[in-house]
Amino acid sequence: MGKLLVNDKDIVVPGEIIAEGMDFLPSTGTYRHKDNILADKVGLLSVDGKVLKTIALSGKYLPSRNDTVIGRVIDILMSGWRIDINSAYTAVLPLQEASFDYIQKGADLSKFFALDDYVVGKIIRVTSQNLVDFTMKGPGLRKLYGGRIISVSPTKVPRIIGKQGSMVSMIKDTTGCKITVGQNGLIWIEGEPEQEVITVNTIRKIEREAHKNGLTEEIKSYLDKNKIEIKNKEFKKETKEEKPKEERTKKEDDESQGEQ
Repeated sequence: MGKLLVNDKDIVVPGEIIAEGMDFLPSTGTYRHKDNILADKVGLLSVDGKVLKTIALSGKYLPSRNDTVIGRVIDILMSGWRIDINSAYTAVLPLQEASFDYIQKGADLSKFFALDDYVVGKIIRVTSQNLVDFTMKGPGLRKLYGGRIISVSPTKVPRIIGKQGSMVSMIKDTTGCKITVGQNGLIWIEGEPEQEVITVNTIRKIEREAHKNGLTEEIKSYLDKNKIEIKNKEFKKETKEEKPKEERTKKEDDESQGEQ
């Protein structure tokens, strides 16, 4: 009979034996050696039924097919747009993937998506040369207006979302904010200004403490302690005149200045 030697959300290191026996299945960041499953990298152990995987503690976003991400338009091409997806690689949004409506050849593409516009899109193709194709055709995929954009470590996104969306739903219900979490670590938040601040602080807390057990209960307690009454439950601040405000950490600002 198989035996799990490490608890869910414990930190594991390469070569550490996580489980004995054939009852468990290795997944991302783990591998089988004879009758044991071992960790392949440093990270948090995730136990999903009988499937064992590790979640990296830090790292850049690597695009993967079907990922929903938030990106920023950084170039307008002859036949589409180039999108910064918070990765070492950029994505291309071709004309045919930009809208269900027909876009005429030679049209002013900036009228559809201008430089520095933020969009929610989906990765539809990643080639062996790391060329990434992007689509805006699908439920929930759209240009973003208003609100603010924050950046978190992509490896912490699963904890921010929670199992079946439980963590992010709890934040939405408490603050009344609209929240879209990109799998690339960019998060869009829109709501009453005070509620946006609570939402940002809560997400930062999850990011810092993602390795902890019992985090859901701790976040629930944190929200209960810090929540304020939602003034307008039908809050709709989103306007077509405003682009999202990008919030940068001090570390990001320092890195940006160092590149100049």
